[in-house]
Amino acid sequence: MTTTRVLIADDQVMVRQGFTVLLDAEPGIEVVGQAVDGIDAVARVAELAPDVVLMDIRMPGVGGIEATRRIMTSPATTSKVLVLTTFDLDEYVYEALRAGASGFLLKDASAAELAHAVRVVAAGEALLAPNITKRLIAEFSRMSDVPRGPVKGRSGNLTERETEVLSLIAQGLSNAEIAQRLVVAEQTVKTHVSRILVKLSLRDRTQAAIHAYETGLVRPAGY
Repeated sequence: MTTTRVLIADDQVMVRQGFTVLLDAEPGIEVVGQAVDGIDAVARVAELAPDVVLMDIRMPGVGGIEATRRIMTSPATTSKVLVLTTFDLDEYVYEALRAGASGFLLKDASAAELAHAVRVVAAGEALLAPNITKRLIAEFSRMSDVPRGPVKGRSGNLTERETEVLSLIAQGLSNAEIAQRLVVAEQTVKTHVSRILVKLSLRDRTQAAIHAYETGLVRPAGY
């Protein structure tokens, strides 16, 4: 079994220790380090190259959003960032994802939810807490300058099927769920996702979701 290596960045020692105990008890997950603030997180990522960083948003000095931005803009970065916070405010969600985070989860998540989130993000999927998703979609729509209503055409030079896959990514579906919806093999979906990222010069499926909303390719109901 491949072990997912995790770094925990939080200014509260009890939070770091608590998450460490919870995750180390999970099969296939190992906490390899802790960071006390954003600057420490950036340095520890460079040193340890964890698969996933659990990043608190509110930390003294350099906060989690800026630390995420610095980590994800480094050419050497292979880590994914999962943002953890007690604050489910829209601007935090949006800015964290824009900074390059692959997921967003509230700190009151259960141990099982936390472990699932780490595995999902490590596998290259995007993850959002279910109670945040609807407001996030509304925020994408509010911040977009594209007129409301259905959008016709494709994004860039995507094929019709790739455009369809991009739309489903933006709706929060996993590769397995997309495969089931389109009645194709999951590996076929993975191929489509890879081509979408290359054609649009995007880093991951989270950026793909942001692209879909910001360009008006997809719209939530009522917008």
